[in-house]
Formats: sequence, structure tokens, C-alpha cells
Amino acid sequence: MTQRTWLVILNLLFIIIIFSGCARKIEIPPEKPPYENPIVMVLHAFSSAESLRAKASIRIHMVRNGEENNFLLNGFILYQKPDNLRILGYHPLGTGLFDALYRNGEFFLLSPLQKRAYVGEVSEFDDLIRKAELRVTMERSEGTDIPHRILFAVEKRETHVEIKLKEIVVNSPLPEDSFQWKVPEGIEVKPLHRLLKEKKAR
Repeated sequence: MTQRTWLVILNLLFIIIIFSGCARKIEIPPEKPPYENPIVMVLHAFSSAESLRAKASIRIHMVRNGEENNFLLNGFILYQKPDNLRILGYHPLGTGLFDALYRNGEFFLLSPLQKRAYVGEVSEFDDLIRKAELRVTMERSEGTDIPHRILFAVEKRETHVEIKLKEIVVNSPLPEDSFQWKVPEGIEVKPLHRLLKEKKAR
């Protein structure tokens, strides 16, 4: 798989997280169903636990130019109440592809393959969030409040991202640096809004 393909996947994940990232209420015409903020839904879904860590299987399905594309990644998820969330994605062979951290309204994204990191406030994207039609559905096993499957769907982009959680551990102490942001040596740091500009330029 080419670096350009991974860049498309990275941008897709970025858009989903950004569209999910602002707690501001979105006004929807009365005929549409009520809108619930996706990141609030995810954080609320984990909120019965003080902390959580889990392995994850990340499946991405998207249609581009009439052609279906499917990608499968491995991942790791960390959560700490009330609003710290980290998702790391890996190639099936183990190569790190992205590190996405949402922390108190801030968003950090590291792309080791590009040797770039993006940092900013999700509030920068209020206009984009208002236009997004991202929906989130979750599945839970009987007897637990924690979802084992989360599906992000952007229908107008014919895009779905499915995250299946495995080996879920709750209320176990997490490493102290679980939600700290450290930029590795040799990584170029850019403002978050530059990622969307680079996407549009391609």
C-alpha cells in the first residue's frame, strides 16, 4: 500500500475525529432527527468506567470514484474520565500509522510515515462541524455498559469506520504518560488546520 493511500486514510480519520470533537450544539431543521455530538457519545459510552484500555480492530470502508476500498488496521484505545481519549493505529505488520489524542478540547495527531504532527483546538472547525452528517452507532454485550463495537458513518462521503474493541480492561491504573503529548525527534509540527488544506490541494 502506497504512502499516498495511507495519507488518505489518515486524513479520513482526522476528519472523523474533528467532526466529532466539538461539544457545541448543532442546529438541525425540525424534519431531521435530533443530532447528538459524536465525541460526547463516545466519551459518555465509556463514562461508566474511570479508565479504559483496549486493543482494537479498525476497518475502513470508503467509495472513491465508484471504486470500493477496504482497509484493516490494528489499534489501541486509552480513555480516562472525563474527556481524555487516545487512539493509536498500526499497520497489520506492526508499523505505527497514527497517534490521535483528544484532551480537554485539544487535538493532537502524529503521522510517523509523514514525519509530521498536527496540533490545535477543535473549536477551529466549527463551520465544518455544522456541515457534517456523521452518525455513530454502538453495540454492547449483555450485562455491560461499555460498547464493543463503534461505527462511524459519513453517508454522503460513502465512508464507514468500524472500531471493534477487544481485551477491554476497565478501572485499571494507566501509565502516567498515557495522555501526555511528546513529539519525537525529527517530526515537523504544523497547525491542525494545515492538514485540511493539504488534503484539498491533492
